[in-house]
Order: sequence, then structure tokens, then C-alpha cells
Amino acid sequence: MAGKKAKLGAFDVIGNVAVIEEGGRKEAREILKRHGHVKTVLRKGGERKGRLRLRKFRKLYGKGTVTEHIEHGYRLRLDVAKCYFSPRESTERQRVAGQVKPGERVLVMFGGVGPFAIAIAKKQPGVKKVWCAELNRTACRYMRENIELNRLKYVVEPLCGDVEKLCPGLKGMDRVVMPLPKGAYKYLGLAIRCVKRGGVIHLYYWGKLESVFEEAGELVKKECRKLKRRFKILNKRRVLPYGPGIWKVCIEFAVY
Repeated sequence: MAGKKAKLGAFDVIGNVAVIEEGGRKEAREILKRHGHVKTVLRKGGERKGRLRLRKFRKLYGKGTVTEHIEHGYRLRLDVAKCYFSPRESTERQRVAGQVKPGERVLVMFGGVGPFAIAIAKKQPGVKKVWCAELNRTACRYMRENIELNRLKYVVEPLCGDVEKLCPGLKGMDRVVMPLPKGAYKYLGLAIRCVKRGGVIHLYYWGKLESVFEEAGELVKKECRKLKRRFKILNKRRVLPYGPGIWKVCIEFAVY
């Protein structure tokens, strides 16, 4: 008699690496049956911690954690265990990239291995320049690789280090993307100083659904007042659930 199939909860497939929320070797074997290209299965070992937003993993199957992920025609190399990357945000990256107009100058803060910057440059080939800043040295190394891999050397410029040191000299941006949900608001003042009048900022934030948009809006209002800048909220959007009643959201606003 055949054994019962393992019940699988939420999991992500990044290239040939699968990451599960919970479970063990039984669940790993079930993933390998369903996804023949998967070579490594990891289980999350806790919440993301520290400035680099990294978490520990337990390896259930396989050896390597370096992989190449493909989405919307572009390729991303990364080490899943050492770099933050979410395949679940693919649609969100395309949504933001679709707003970029020819000739824009774009700054992506907390850019990771480059998914937002590369998505923008690929979807809008008329973009003038995309600067991509990242603190994690390993992620920054893969970002450089990915820029070369996708033939965007003269379009996307990697900035490796702290945004507080790298970005003050970047003025007159048409658009600033801030995809770090936990803590991006602390750099709102910097983003506002970088964007030109009429430019757009995409702020990501997280919190309880019933209050998250109000909280984020107040943060925007407070920082704009401090810098004596006017603003207009253009859009509010749920991005991903983080847990029961907890959501990652995006607030898009123009600064004048």
C-alpha cells in the first residue's frame, strides 16, 4: 500500500532551491517529487534578524544554496542562505517597473541582489539610469554579477555600502524605491532629499492591517513637514501577508 503524501504548507522555489516554512525530510521528498529541478531543500529556522535581514536555515536535502533564479525573462544569481530575496514579490517588482517612464533617473535603496533595479531596467529600456544601493557585501557581489549577466552594465550602477553614506550625493531622482519593509521609514528624510520636486517615492512598510496605512501615512506626513516639502499620496497597496492580520504594504507618494 502506497504511503500517504506529505501535506505541504507554504514554500518558495528560488531557482533550484526550495524553502519550506515547516516540516522535515518527508516534506522535502514530496517537493522533490513535484519539482524535478529542485536540488536543495531548506527549512526556515526562525525570523530574519539584524541589519541584513538574514535568517538561519536547516538543510533537509542537498548541499548547495547558491542558485540562479529566472523571472520575467531576467536572471538572478544569489546564495539563498546569505542574501535576502523573495520570489513572491515578482509581481510587485513588475508593477513598480511598469510605472517608470523613459528618461527617468531611479534610486533603489536596500537593493539586495538587484531584482528591483534589474526589473526596472528590463521593463523600461528607456530608463536613463538606475542606482542600486545595498549594505550586504555578499548580496552586493551577486548584484554586480546580475548586472553583467543581464547586460545592464551601463544602465544599473551598483552602490555597495550604507545608504546614509552613499545616497546623499544623489540628487534630482525621478523615483526612489524603498523595498525594505522593516525600517525603511527611518530613511524617509534621505529619500525625500534625493528625489526631485514632483518625483515619486515607493515606501514599503509593515504592520497590522487595520492601522498599517494610517501609520505609514503619518510617517510620510511627519518627514515632509520636517523638510518643508509638500506631498500627495498616489496609491496604497497591500503587497504580502506576513502573518495573521500583519501585512507588508506600499505607499506611493509624490513630493513637491
